[in-house]
Amino acid sequence: MKFIFQKTIAVLFLGLLIFSCSSEKKEVKPISQNENTEGFPYLLPEKKPNRSLSKALERNYTYPASKPENNELYTLFKYTKLKGFDYNDHDGTISRRDPSKIIFENDKYYVWYTHRKTNTPPQGADKCNDTIPSSDWDLSEIWYATSVDGFTWEEQGVAIPRPPKPNVGWRSVSTADVLKWNGKYYMYYQGFMEASGKRGDDCPVAMSSADSPDGPWTPLNKIVIPNGNEGEWDQFSIHDPYPLVRDGKIYLYYKSDFDKNPRYVRMQGLAIADNPEGPFTKHHLNPVISSGHETTLFPFKKGIAALVIRDGHEHNTIQYAEDGVNFEIASIVELMPNAGGPFIPDAFSNTRFGQGINWGLSHFTNLGGKGKSHSILARFDCDLNLNTNYPEMKKNRPRHNLDVYFKQGLSKKQRKLIMEDNERLKNKS
Repeated sequence: MKFIFQKTIAVLFLGLLIFSCSSEKKEVKPISQNENTEGFPYLLPEKKPNRSLSKALERNYTYPASKPENNELYTLFKYTKLKGFDYNDHDGTISRRDPSKIIFENDKYYVWYTHRKTNTPPQGADKCNDTIPSSDWDLSEIWYATSVDGFTWEEQGVAIPRPPKPNVGWRSVSTADVLKWNGKYYMYYQGFMEASGKRGDDCPVAMSSADSPDGPWTPLNKIVIPNGNEGEWDQFSIHDPYPLVRDGKIYLYYKSDFDKNPRYVRMQGLAIADNPEGPFTKHHLNPVISSGHETTLFPFKKGIAALVIRDGHEHNTIQYAEDGVNFEIASIVELMPNAGGPFIPDAFSNTRFGQGINWGLSHFTNLGGKGKSHSILARFDCDLNLNTNYPEMKKNRPRHNLDVYFKQGLSKKQRKLIMEDNERLKNKS
C-alpha cells in the first residue's frame, strides 16, 4: 500500500512538472518575425489596427486621435497685444501678471491679476525693504479689469489690497483665481508673510469673498489651504490656487516648489472641499501632475484637461484625466501661454460634459531688460473647444521668424567652453 501511494505521488508530481514546463514554454514563446505578413498601411488607420506594433505606434494610439489635426486637445496658440494697460514706459515700476480665469458677468468680461506698482523695480531679497520689492510679485495687490471684447480692457483698480500685519498676505497678495458658488464670488490667492526669496516663495493660500465681481471683497483672514507637514512635498509653498466645480465639489488645483537638489522641482496637486471656506482635503495621490510651472485647467468632456508648461519631463503638453486625478498626455504643443487664465463658460456649472476653451489671458515676464524687470498681460487664442473648428490652429508645422531662433543664442560663457573644447581636440590630433 505504501509503495502504491508513493508511486501515485510520483506520477502526480511528474504530471505537474510537465504541465509547468509546458506553461513556461508558452509564456516565453518569441514573437514571430513574420506575424505582420503585410506592411503597415499607407493610409494611417484612425483606430489602432489589430496587428503587432512598435512602442512608438502603440503610443500613437494612446492620444485622443491618430493625427494632431484631428485631436480635440491639440492646438496652436496665437497671441495679441492688449489695449488699455499702461506700464510707465516699461521702466520696471509697474507689473501685471498671473491672470485669473476670465468670467462673463454684467455683459462684460472680468479678470483679476497680480499688480505691482513700486518706486523701484525688484532689487532681490537682500536689498528689499517695506517699499522696495524683492521680486516681481513682491509688495503686490490683486487688481481687476473689465472688457466687452477681450482685446481692449479697462482697469478698475484694486480688488484685494494687502491686509495689515500680521494677517495672511500682509507682505504681498498675488496669483489670484476666482470661483463662483451659489451666486457668490470667492477669490483664492497666495498670501505672503515674508519677502519672496528669503527662503523661496513660502506662502499658504488665503481667500476673500464678495456678492459681486466688482466687490467689495471681504477677507477670511485665515489660511484656507495650509502648507504640508514637515518633510512633505508642499511643506513650504502652495502656489497658483485654481478652483473648478466638479461632482458638486470644489476641485482646487495648486502648484508647489520642492526638492531643490540642486534646483526646485515643480509639480501640481489637488485639494477638494464641499464649500469655499473648506476644509480642503488634499488628494492622497498628490502630486497629480508631475510637471508644469503654473496651473491652467478646464472641464473637457467627462474629465479635466490641463495645460502643462515649462518645467518637468512632460512640459509643453496638454494632459487629460477623466477622473480629474490620473492625468495622461493628450498632445504635445509649443508656445504655450504662461500662467494662462482662460475664459471657461462652464468652469462653475458642475457640467457633466465640458466644452473646452478658445481664448484667455496670459503673461510675459522679465521684460524691460536688466534693472527694469516686470511683466505684461497678453491675450492668447486657441482651438481646444468641442464647438469650434479653426483649421489654422490645428496645423502641426508652425513657421517662426528667424529672430525666435537666433534670440536663443549662446552665452559668452557657453561659447568660451565650446572654444576650449575645440582647442583640446586640436591638441590631441
